[in-house]
Amino acid sequence: MSKAIILSDTVVINKIHVIRGEQVMLDSDLAELYEVETKYLKRQVR
Repeated sequence: MSKAIILSDTVVINKIHVIRGEQVMLDSDLAELYEVETKYLKRQVR
């Protein structure tokens, strides 16, 4: 059973950074949004 995560648009928008003209989100910010540790998020991406 998965739980729903409800976030406001403002929270997500504030975590988007522009680096060299590209919009990106840092792995630590994504991990925080998904409520997991960064190392587990990176492991799943690999």
